[in-house]
Amino acid sequence: MSRRKQKVHDITDFKSLLKKQGYSLAGRHSAVKTCLWLGRAIKGEGECYKSVFYGIQSHRCLQMTPTLMCNQKCLHCWRPTEIDVPMPTGWDSPVEIVGSSIDCQRKLISGFGGSAPRELWMEGNEPRHAAISLSGEPTLFPYLPELVEEFRKQGFTTFVVSNGTVPEMMEKINPSQLYMSLDAPDRQTYEKVCNPKSPQLWGRIDRSLGILRDKDTRTVIRITLIKDLNMFDPEGYAELIKKAEPDYVEVKAYMHLGFSRMRLPREAMPSHEEVLEFSRKVAEHLGYKVAGDVEVSRVVLLSRDGSVSHLV
Repeated sequence: MSRRKQKVHDITDFKSLLKKQGYSLAGRHSAVKTCLWLGRAIKGEGECYKSVFYGIQSHRCLQMTPTLMCNQKCLHCWRPTEIDVPMPTGWDSPVEIVGSSIDCQRKLISGFGGSAPRELWMEGNEPRHAAISLSGEPTLFPYLPELVEEFRKQGFTTFVVSNGTVPEMMEKINPSQLYMSLDAPDRQTYEKVCNPKSPQLWGRIDRSLGILRDKDTRTVIRITLIKDLNMFDPEGYAELIKKAEPDYVEVKAYMHLGFSRMRLPREAMPSHEEVLEFSRKVAEHLGYKVAGDVEVSRVVLLSRDGSVSHLV
């Protein structure tokens, strides 16, 4: 057993591990974590690709999850999927979660007060966008529609990023933008890459694609490309995406970060040029066009007419 794998197996207290990784626990089962781009943006040193594509202010983005549980153990996940997260003994209310999450964000960015421009730091203390996608699968939280609505009431735009395995919840939620991950062009590849806890999840993903097609809110399919694992059959991806008819498709490179380094080699990361080439093939089969790309994040955006509109 490698040294890194030994470290994972030695971990018995999941919450202690999260704190070491920079998470702040918000209540009994939610968590908040600032990302690399918030740290850069609050100093005026750049914005993440979501800002470039959708107009989100990175320094005012609150990255959180209402549950740390997940029903997949994806090879490319930077989280410690080797450790099972227990079901909470009770659920916090959406009002409690939003309040606790904002408090956590303010504590996490307090250290930037002396190094960031005052105006940006003050704005960062008043987040206005919630990325409900941090860790775990948010659609496993039974009050997700109410959580999205509570964020909206407090003046937030919202992204929800789901793996699509809970179609019943996909029907109920209406965030500002609804993402669904699609990390395989077929069932066999899905089971290899995502390690689902149930063989029924692929069928549930297929149902969610159809649900996405009928949503009134903005929708996005996101593909994470891993060399030698799922970076093939662009036509297969396109045929699945056609079921959803999303507003946008994000095609992004796997990044060799966190605990994924124990499962995948560094060579599994495709270059930006490789992501661009694959994206163009998907777009051709799908009838979409390249709407933009951000090289530093190795991500490409597709849309029907090659354009994109900001949320804010």
